[in-house]
Amino acid sequence: MTSAIRRVPGRIATLGCAALVATSLAGCGSVKSIAGGGSSSPITLGTVNSTTVLDPAGAYDIGSWLILENTFQGLLRFPVGATTPQPDAAQSCEFSSDAMTYHCTLRQGLTFSNGHPLTAQDVVFSVNRMKKIADPNGPASLLDTVKSVEAQGDSDVVFHLTQPDAVLPDKLASGAGSIVDHSVFPADKELANDQLIGSGPYKIDSVDETTASDGTKTPAKVSLSANGKYQGDEKAKTSKIAVRFFTQPDQLKSALDSGQVDLADNSLDPKVAAQLQADQTAGKGTLKVTEVDGSDSGFLVFNTKDQTLSQQAVRQAAAQLVDRDQLSSQVFSNTVQPLYSVVPQGVAGHNTAFFDKYGQPDAAKAKAILATAKIATPVKFNLAWTGAAASGAEAAALKKQLEAGGLFQVTTQQVADWSVYRKAWAQGSYQAYTTGWSADYPDAEDFVAPLVVDGGSFHNGFDDPVISQQLLPQTQRQADRLQSAGTFGTIQNQLAVDVPMVPLVQSKALYTAREDINGVEAAVDSTSLIRFSELSRG
Repeated sequence: MTSAIRRVPGRIATLGCAALVATSLAGCGSVKSIAGGGSSSPITLGTVNSTTVLDPAGAYDIGSWLILENTFQGLLRFPVGATTPQPDAAQSCEFSSDAMTYHCTLRQGLTFSNGHPLTAQDVVFSVNRMKKIADPNGPASLLDTVKSVEAQGDSDVVFHLTQPDAVLPDKLASGAGSIVDHSVFPADKELANDQLIGSGPYKIDSVDETTASDGTKTPAKVSLSANGKYQGDEKAKTSKIAVRFFTQPDQLKSALDSGQVDLADNSLDPKVAAQLQADQTAGKGTLKVTEVDGSDSGFLVFNTKDQTLSQQAVRQAAAQLVDRDQLSSQVFSNTVQPLYSVVPQGVAGHNTAFFDKYGQPDAAKAKAILATAKIATPVKFNLAWTGAAASGAEAAALKKQLEAGGLFQVTTQQVADWSVYRKAWAQGSYQAYTTGWSADYPDAEDFVAPLVVDGGSFHNGFDDPVISQQLLPQTQRQADRLQSAGTFGTIQNQLAVDVPMVPLVQSKALYTAREDINGVEAAVDSTSLIRFSELSRG
């Protein structure tokens, strides 16, 4: 799913208390009412990973999946830190001997938060609905290998596949597998954010919204409470959770300092997060910082349909100039690490394809690439960015790096609203832009298939038929995922040649909490999602 390494894939759009009052939004409350002591007061999470759509058919970013993870069930789920999905709404699931069907049997007695029974018919409806709506910014593409799905009675579901898909269980354990109530959700359109019904450990009580510059309604605050009808393995340790979405990291830090927010996810400004971590190590300060190995990845994305950036040599020359070490140390204060492939470190199949091809930044080599292709310099293009955690520092650093030696002339463009930004890149409005990617599931396929097949979620116009029609299908037939590493290596090496995007950095996830908040270590992992049920107030 897209994220901004906000710290950055980033997303955006929410306001602090004063701004909420200015836009006549209810529910902000006083510092005392939101953060007052006592185990019964809500735990308020703050994030800069803003979102627009919470309906599972259209939700496909960190901000929305944060809510879905806690309010909906799938047939399967990933426990914290696990790389293999485990049964959730399902009692059991298994492939047929030819791997062309996948059969799940549901647990008995499942209900949605409104009391409606959750049956196999709801699972079938959820899958068919997502594929029918086919939101271009949604996760429907994750289920492309599902030819059809049928209910056998109330408890059994059978998926019929177009080809073997070894990672289908992983996809069903992600937000794309969220099961919705067929009597509540329309079959052909998305439901309003404040009307969602799920069967997860929490239920949505209210959604306060603000309006983006393009008129899009964007959640500013989501209030949740423990779902008394939940049947599953997670047991809520706190009864009420509030999630507040901020526009900028400095707003989030102010809310954390003032007590309006109890916990900040991995979206504080990297310099601020690094200092808080250093203060904790030195025994100073009153905030606790939890570090998790992250897989969130930041990219410089090229519109390969653009007249200038459609030229492979231009993209290769840019890749030759990017200095990841400088980005990691100077822009992100060592809260990220350099990334040299679309598949991040820690995921089976990762290699260092971009380093192997380009090595260290070298203006002379970049000049030779352009000269060989007879491309006049300076090459001019626009680089768009939105409110990542490093604010404009990342875009400014990239501009300086690319302009080294006079080979490029880069104009940077800030876009204030995440909803506007995402729509514009989907329409091909930008020549280049920065964003990020956060894992739907911990498999190399999730860093390849959603990004490079037919334009992918970045909508950059790129597709390599050898990758999409030969190599990826080959990996999907390999149930032993370690066997797919060689094929993923071939894919990554080819992407370093094609350069539809340049991998920049990989996140180290830092979560910052007030002293009385417990359970953060058990609630978070490299997927950037937070299991609210593990959080409690001490």
